[in-house]
Amino acid sequence: MTKLFLILLIFIFGLLVGSFLNSVIYRIKNNKKIVFDRSKCPHCGHILNWFDLLPLLSFILLRGKCRYCQKSISWQYPLVELFTALIFILPLVFPNNFLPSDIFFAGFWQILCYYFLLSAVLIVIFVFDLKYYFVPDKVLFLGILISVLFNVLIFRELLISKILGALLFSSFFLFQYLISKGKWIGFGDVKLGALLGFVLGWKLSLVNLFLSYLIGAIISIGLIAVQKKTLKSEIPFGPILIIGFLVSLLWGNEIILWYFNLFS
Repeated sequence: MTKLFLILLIFIFGLLVGSFLNSVIYRIKNNKKIVFDRSKCPHCGHILNWFDLLPLLSFILLRGKCRYCQKSISWQYPLVELFTALIFILPLVFPNNFLPSDIFFAGFWQILCYYFLLSAVLIVIFVFDLKYYFVPDKVLFLGILISVLFNVLIFRELLISKILGALLFSSFFLFQYLISKGKWIGFGDVKLGALLGFVLGWKLSLVNLFLSYLIGAIISIGLIAVQKKTLKSEIPFGPILIIGFLVSLLWGNEIILWYFNLFS
């Protein structure tokens, strides 16, 4: 199996997973069963057939409208599918410190599967916080469970660093939450910080915090500049944390080396 062929397969797999994640997001928000309910149009309630659910293709062929009622389909659906596929192939396309470059490395597939599961959890959280301004506990706790099990089995020698990362990240946000009485940051971000800090360990958690506040400042200034937000507007921080997390996970060690070389 060539690496290019593997990337293509994973891209297609990512599209399928993204389609499923859209369904998960809709069903959790509307208190529906995730596994057993058939997919329906949110406007007319018509049960969708398999050819209505082809990732990206159905949206393009139907011109962004429901086949049955002709009402517009949210852009969330193709965007989540596309970005899930891109995030899935990201560590395979660009060299990074998380995934071994050799696909025949003993731990390659275990690490890749963990990356897929963790990414899927964070994509759901990203969309939820961006749209609804809250982090769903059932998805977050699933991510914590997956991460604890994987790290105990695969990276047990790094557990101390990971526990310190979880404490560092969550304590930093908990302090802000308590001081501001929830005005500066939501409690969902405290719990999300525990997950991200555990995955990264304490060193990369510091990188994640730095990147997140830098990205957050840039986005806030940009939104204020185009008059989409004001200084008093609420901006969901979870998606920003997740962007910073992804960069830290894949290239955090390189960022640390660059920083120290800058001042050496």
